[in-house]
Parts: sequence; C-alpha cells; structure tokens
Amino acid sequence: MTGQHLPASTLAGLLGSWSDATGPAYRSLAERLRLLIADGRIMPGARVPSERELTDALGVSRTTVASAYRELRDRGYLTSRRGSGSVTSLPSKVEPELGRHHAPGIDTDGMYDFTCAASPAVPGISSAVTEALEDLPLHLATPGYHPQGLPALREEIAASYRARGLPTTADQIVVTAGALAATSIAIRAMTQIGDRVLTESPTHPNSVDAIRRSGCRVVAAPMSPHGWDLPLLEATIRQSSPRAAWLVADFQNPSGWLMSAADRQQLATVFARARTTAIIDETLFELSLDGQEMPPPFAVFDPQGVITVGSVSKSFWGGLRIGWLRVPEALVARILDARASLDLGAPVLEQLVVTRLLRSRSSILPERRAALALRRDTLAEALRTALPSWRFELPGGGLSMWCELPEPVSSSLVGVAQRHGVLVMAGARFSPDGGLESFLRLPYTLEPDTLRDAVERLASAYGSLTVGPPLRRTAAMIA
Repeated sequence: MTGQHLPASTLAGLLGSWSDATGPAYRSLAERLRLLIADGRIMPGARVPSERELTDALGVSRTTVASAYRELRDRGYLTSRRGSGSVTSLPSKVEPELGRHHAPGIDTDGMYDFTCAASPAVPGISSAVTEALEDLPLHLATPGYHPQGLPALREEIAASYRARGLPTTADQIVVTAGALAATSIAIRAMTQIGDRVLTESPTHPNSVDAIRRSGCRVVAAPMSPHGWDLPLLEATIRQSSPRAAWLVADFQNPSGWLMSAADRQQLATVFARARTTAIIDETLFELSLDGQEMPPPFAVFDPQGVITVGSVSKSFWGGLRIGWLRVPEALVARILDARASLDLGAPVLEQLVVTRLLRSRSSILPERRAALALRRDTLAEALRTALPSWRFELPGGGLSMWCELPEPVSSSLVGVAQRHGVLVMAGARFSPDGGLESFLRLPYTLEPDTLRDAVERLASAYGSLTVGPPLRRTAAMIA
C-alpha cells in the first residue's frame, strides 16, 4: 500500500499476533511494524492510522501505540507532519540484516542467513573465466551489444532443450541478465497494464513484485498440501481469464514440489484453451537430489504457446547473472521489442563463461547435487531434533524446505530470530495475497555444521516466542 491511507482494521490484520512476552509491548509493536515496512508488505508513503484508531483496533493502551510510533520515527520508518498524520518511510540506511536488499554473506556477516535460497559458486568458475578471457578480444572490436545473446551460448542452451525432448533452435533463445529479468521481459511482452496474471501461492516474492510493477493484477491460486490443485487452477483460470500465468514447475520455490508430466500436459491444455500464455520458470530443474527421472519441459506439451525461463544462478552461481527465455518462434520479435526498453543485452564476458560451464555441466553438477542433498538431509535431521513440532516434507530437489509451524507466528519469529543471530523470511512474504503466517522457508544452502547451529538458535528463538499465554488468533492469520 503506497500513497494511501492504511485503515486500522487492515493494519491490525497485517500485524497478526505481534505481542512478545519477553519485552515491552510498545517495542514489540514497533518491531512488528518495522518488519512490515522493511519487508515491503507496507510500502513507503502509506499513511498509518492515528494513535487513537490503532489503539481501538488493537485493544491496547494509547501509550503503547504512541511509544511504538515514536520509536519508528526515531529510526526513520515513520514520518509525521502536524495536521497530516504519519506516513511510512525507509531510513537512509536500512539495517542490513532486515532490509530486503542486503547482500547475503557480506552485509550479514556474523549472522546465519536463511533469507537467500542460493549457493556459493561451483568449482570451476575461475577456470572458465580464464578461458573466456582468451576469447574476449574477438568481441572487443564490436560494440558489445547482443540483444538476443551470443550465438554460441544460445546454441548451448538450445541443445540442452533438445536433449530433454523439446525441439529448439538457437534463434528461439533470448539471453537475459538472470531469471528475474527474463520474467520481467516476458510479462512486459505478453501483457498490458491491468491484465491479470495467474501465479501459485506460495511463490517467489520477487517475481510477483516484478509482475505487479508491470501494471498487472496478480491472481493467486493456493497450492494443496501435496502440490498443485489442478481443479482449483482450472476454475481460477475460467473465472479470472488471465492473460498470462507464471508458474514454477520444477521444485517449486518455496514448497519444493515437482509437477508431474501428466499434470503438465493437463495444465498446458487448459492454458491453450483459455488462450493464457504460460511462462514457466525452470531455473531449479538441474537440482534433482534423489536421482529421480525428471519430467519433460512444460513446453513439450505446447511448444508454440509456452515461454520457458531458465538461469544458471541456482545451478552454478548467482553472481554470473545470466538467464534466458526459450520462446516460441512466432513470439521472438515481440520478446525482443519488450526487452529493448529494459536493457540492450547481457554482459559478454559472463556469457562466454556460462557457455563453457554449460559444456562442462555433466562433470560439475553431480558434485553440486551431492552437496545439496547432504545439506538438505542435515537440515531435516536438525529440525526433527530441535523443532519436532514443525512439519515439513523432504523435497526431492531445489534449494529450500517449506516448514509449517504449529502457530501462525512466522512474522513475529523474524524479529526474535534476528536477536538470536538468525535471519529468516516470514511465510507471508511468499503469499501474493496475504496469509501463510504458519509457514517458514528454510534454504539448505549453508554448510552442514552451520545449519545445525542455526537450527539450534532458531529453536531457542521459537521457544522464547511461544512461552507464555496462548497466542491470539485473528481471521487474517487463519485465512
């Protein structure tokens, strides 16, 4: 919410169960409000309720609300003007451990960071860079702009799709600066302002933000406890007529579910019938951890109607910032037109590096998968030991575990966990339309010993949060 008045009833729902029995009420309220602002669920510029309005909505003392507002003003999260009320803001320097834009492993030094589902670089990148530098002089005599990507890289990517049973030419590949850029380009090309775009819930929050910033309306279809609810998805498509759909079919982020071949075929038929362009994110398909046979690419079931998003950020290293789109031939020009207003191409050196890494994937990725499988199993065992009341299903791949807590307290846990040296993201951050306060995403990308220690600290934080009187439930928390 930005530039608008935030009703007291709405804010009360967002706050959920904010009280922390371990400290003063005003400080708990201020911390919960600060988290909502720093996490982007209350946007800068939103006018908050008056002290009296929020006092009535929360059933607390006027002093509690006034003190909380004062602390937020002192820390730069609230700006007040006489006669105009108070609006949310961001301080000139947001605390890095709670800001949405921190650099994991750098800004968070000394903290266990569960906010980023990405691994350090695979071995071999330095060698690939050295080899790529040998070819770089061939490109220095050119302007260096490649709107569609280097031909050699596009051919490597196309070959990988052909190997998976999806006929693809290099001309159907558009190389981008990462998967998020690819998603933004595809949404911009296939939609207009005001169009509806279907997504899952839970799902990747940055991609949902990108869809909304394109001027589209997000329609979220909840996932079932065991994956995609196809009847609900089909009903949602019939009722909302989305122009496009953005889904993660391979080890869905954050749930870890893998869509079956049969479900892909059925859903592709539904999208084609509804004339909904399916934009399918497959950035995690390389990370199957149990040796299972992977379903074919979603686009196999509608090669001329499905746009596929890919990337090396999860499989090799996020610092390379190279992704791509596999595009039906008839849509390539449309995609390139949309891309021209965003950037003029991905960096040449990084494309040369990724070309070499893709040629060596068969020798690089098994080690990556083995390391992730060990860390996944380590995290699962640590959770079973230290937090036996938390429920989860072991994902067959990907980078994260989706945990269900006994109480809807994940947002409250964020601030408490930080004080115990652990950074986490609330489940609500993965919900396009609110809720999911009983869930928490835990990536298994840290070292095994670090994971064990982090879970012990998280268990201490959770224990301190749940000690005391029963938590107050609200309709917004249960929804």
